[in-house]
Amino acid sequence: MSEEQSSQAQLPPTDDIEILSLRQFESWFEYPVRVHPHHTDYAGIVWHGTYLTWMEEARVECLRSIGIEFADLVALGCDLPVVELSIRYHRAIQLGMAIVVKARMVDVTGVRINWDYAIVSPDEQQLFVTAKVTLVALDRDRGKIMRQLPANVKDALAKVSALHNN
Repeated sequence: MSEEQSSQAQLPPTDDIEILSLRQFESWFEYPVRVHPHHTDYAGIVWHGTYLTWMEEARVECLRSIGIEFADLVALGCDLPVVELSIRYHRAIQLGMAIVVKARMVDVTGVRINWDYAIVSPDEQQLFVTAKVTLVALDRDRGKIMRQLPANVKDALAKVSALHNN
């Protein structure tokens, strides 16, 4: 196996997100975006880091949509930094386009919170990006990973899971 094949084999897979099935996206949170100049490079193509910003915004808005303010989680002493990220760029997005960031919390395992994302055209006929993100609960005061999620955070996340996994 070549060095390039070896490094590619180690990347976490994003292909297990089933793509372009309208039924699959029914329970996903939707975050519409219009591509502005500051999202792009000089060629008018969305810069790769912009997708991460959109995914975080979708995640925060998903929580807000069911009454969970991210600032409140932080005030409770719980931060949720990204510890793993896998992203696949399927097709370029250009300046002026309208897209939809689809987000859903897949599961909570201990203090790990796993999310799936798909960035699609508004009619869901074009797939631009798929991604998986893992967050971990961090005790802000101690700066260490929590042993378990605080009960109120776990309850709040259970609401998201119930909404997006039924």
